[in-house]
Order: sequence, then structure tokens, then C-alpha cells
Amino acid sequence: MFGAALTATICRGRSSFLDVSNRVASAQFAAVPRLNPRTIARFVDPLPIPKVLSPSGQRADPAAASKTLPFYRVEMREFESRIHRDLKPTRQWGYNSMTPGPVLETRRGHALMVEWVNSLPKRHMFAVDHGLHGAEPGLPEVRTVVHVHGAKTLPESDGYPERWFAPGKSATSYYPNTQDAALLWYHDHAMGINRLNMFAGLFGLFVIRDEVEEALALPRAEYEIPLVVYDRYLDTDSQLSYPVSKDPRNPWVPEVYGDAILINGTLYPYVDVEPRMYRFRILNCANGRFFSLSLSNGQPFYQLGTDLGLLPEPIRLQSLMLFPAERADLIVDFAGRQGEQIVLRHQSIELCQFRVKRGVSGHSGAIPAKLRPIERTRETAATRSRTLTLSEVDDYAGNSMIMLLNGKRWSDPITETPNLDTVEIWNLVNLTGDAHPIHLHLVRFQILDRRPFDQFTYNENHTLRFTGPAVAPDPGEAGWKDTVRADPGMVTRIIIRFEGYPGRYVWHCHLLEHEDNEMMRPYEVIA
Repeated sequence: MFGAALTATICRGRSSFLDVSNRVASAQFAAVPRLNPRTIARFVDPLPIPKVLSPSGQRADPAAASKTLPFYRVEMREFESRIHRDLKPTRQWGYNSMTPGPVLETRRGHALMVEWVNSLPKRHMFAVDHGLHGAEPGLPEVRTVVHVHGAKTLPESDGYPERWFAPGKSATSYYPNTQDAALLWYHDHAMGINRLNMFAGLFGLFVIRDEVEEALALPRAEYEIPLVVYDRYLDTDSQLSYPVSKDPRNPWVPEVYGDAILINGTLYPYVDVEPRMYRFRILNCANGRFFSLSLSNGQPFYQLGTDLGLLPEPIRLQSLMLFPAERADLIVDFAGRQGEQIVLRHQSIELCQFRVKRGVSGHSGAIPAKLRPIERTRETAATRSRTLTLSEVDDYAGNSMIMLLNGKRWSDPITETPNLDTVEIWNLVNLTGDAHPIHLHLVRFQILDRRPFDQFTYNENHTLRFTGPAVAPDPGEAGWKDTVRADPGMVTRIIIRFEGYPGRYVWHCHLLEHEDNEMMRPYEVIA
């Protein structure tokens, strides 16, 4: 999927950090008996499919009092469920007592309202680090607020991290859905404990449809399957085990990479498929792990879309790399594969088995040659270009390090104030050894390029001295994005039109441990 040079850069940058993180994690877990997922029987549980939620009723449209909107009530609760046939039930938190939560599905231009209800326990299931900003002593230990990732919505419904509510409380959000068909998702966004709430299971899918997508006659109904992929640690009692540092006063750890990889809440599931085309809507919902996905028989598949909708045309792939929060829309054709058992893998790790049925006459429809036209935003349309750094610094207040965007903490004054309906170019200068998935709320954007630079020179005098040519985004990144992979030692350029609504939003790293430790900043759209 990537050019060889770019792939090598990513792997070098991540592997050096991953090796350190995994050694630290091993030491941290030394006193905690852990389940080894490699000893568990594979492909004995069917893949669960999250159910589409029906409205609870109707509510008055806040944008037009004479109209009513579908109204949903979604409750966050603690529950237990089996993630594998041979394991004890696992305690989790979920929307409507399921992880992933129920699917919210709508159409472009069809607004809806959701009451998000916090019915969780008052004590967290994991250790809260009260040294992190937003998680100070005296605040409720369990707090939630919901962000629909990828949604263009008003600031009061966007899931601002400080608009949290405690158990026994609720918040109602309004979603206009005035955007192209895409796979969005909803998840917790509470300040200082988001990583813990997500690890506990607070996430689900949000699907927008439109007439452009439907005219393509893509696989639908039982032939369109969501795959929510994420990793966890489990103890020998089959319970979620979130790692902590050696300092009980500051339990935060820099990144988390579990050794049990789940799909739709199940470890090593299988799915029976017919010998025909299927559409898979994939979300990387991990706290920190990227996934490099391929099929065990080496067959290619086709990418139709990315974070915020369809690509201009299908992309033929042998493998797909997704960083946390990124989505992909894929077609896999099982025609002519009757009786085969094909495994979806992350590198050499087996994740899910597709069992192609015998005795079923399959058919392979044509994949559309063209999908959705995408007009490229011209660089000359930009009214401003911002240079913004991604960095790690020592923290002498307790944690071993903190992660910063443009050298600022969350509580520092807002420095990014784009005007509504203007275009800006953001140059993301990655001074760390890690690749960071950077997400902007409210907006969609396009990736311009990535270019290597001399980090020593930049650290000395804040001068960008490029050391190689710009690298164009991969064809699979040519659509509309809301999350971009900022590679180590590279300047990643994105071009953004700040359309939608004025108000305060956020941009942040979607490695959740980073986000919870200062790698998130507010920005203000000015009318």
C-alpha cells in the first residue's frame, strides 16, 4: 500500500517506540497474571453484527419548530458478556450494554437527536491518574461525554472534553447529518480519562447513507458487514486489564498495545460468507495500535472509501494499513472460492476467518469504475498556512513525559482561530519518533503531501530544512479525511476548509494515552 521508502520510515519510527513500550508494559504486568490469547481455540465463535438502533420516539427539531426528528435514547451501562466461547464473561462498559454499541444509521440531510445517558458505576474499573489535566482529585471518578467522530455538528453537540456528565446525568445532542455518506463512529471523549472509558468499551458506529452511494448498487444488507477492530489485555479471569506505571500516584502509561485482538467484541470470530462480493466497513478502534490487514490466501481486495466517504475510484490492494480512528470501505470478492477458509490477518496474527459456503451458486458483480467525484482543494485558496509541531517533553510533575501540540498544553490560550468558510493549510511537524494519527473535529480535509526534514536544525532554530522530496498521499488517502497519519521526521501537510459552524472545537492525537496527557488543543472557528 505504501512506497517502500515511506513504509520503512513508518516501521523504523514505530518499532523503536513499540519495543520500548512493550518492554515497559511487560514489566508493569509482571505482577498481574495475564491470559495468553495464543492458547485460545480459534474460529469457534460467529462474528457478532452490531444491530441498527430504532428511534425511541420523536422530538421537536431545534432548527425548525414545526418539524419533528427521530429521537434515540442510548444508555451507558456496565455489563458482562463472553468475548470467546471458552472464556468467562468479561466485565465491560457499553452503550445499551453492548460493545461495540448499537449502530445509529441515517441519511444525508436527515437530522436526529440522541439522549446519551450515563448509568455507569461511580467507581472506575481502571486506575485514574489524578495528575492528568481534567482528572484532578475531587472530580467524579466516572465521567462521560460523547463525540460522533467525523460529524459536522454544532459545538454544543460535538462532545467537547470538558462538557462531561457524571453517573445519573444525561446530555442530549443534535446531529444535522448534512454530509456525504460515510462510516462515522461515536465514542467517549471525557477529559483525562478518555483512554480508560474507551478501553472499557464505550464506542459504536454511526452510518450516513445518501443517493450517490445507493446508485452504485454496492453490496448491502447481509452482504455489508462492519468490522470494528481493537486490541485488549485480559487477565487469567478473562477480565480487561489496563496497564499502569510503577508509580501508583501516577499510573498513566505512554501507549497501550494489547495482545488480544477483537473484532466486533469477539476474539477470533468466524463468518460464513457466500461466494460473491461483500462490502466490509472497517474501523480501527484501538487505543494505540495500527493494523496492517491482509488475506491469508493472498487475494487482492478493493478500497472504495476512507474516513469521510467514497474515493473517486476503487483502489486495488494486497494489504491495508489503518491507524487508530481511521476507517476503510472495502470490497472482497469470494466468487469462485467455494469451500475455502480465508483468514483476515494483521501482519502474521490471525484475526477472523471467512468460511466460503459450498453448494451455493455465487455471482461476482462488477465493481463500479467510478465512485464519487472529489474536487481537490487548491492550495491557492488557502488564506493562511500554519506550522504546528508534535513533540514529547519531560514532565517533572510526575509522569515520565507529556505530549504537546505546538508546544502548548490544553489550558494555554487558544492559538488556532480560523475564520468560518476559509481555507487553511496546516503543516504538522513531527519531532517525535512515533507516528501520530491527528484528528480535527467538525471539518473534513485533504492530505497534500509528506516531506522529510532535518529535526536537529528545526530544534536548534525552528527552521524547516527539507532533506528529500515531498511524498504524495497514497491513493487510498485521496478522499476526504478527518484523521491523518503524521509520520516521524516528516512534515505532513493538510488543507482544510472550515465550513460548518462557528464555535470551539478540538484537534488532537488519536493515540488515546497521548490525548489524555496534553496532546489535545482547543481551536475556535470565528464567524
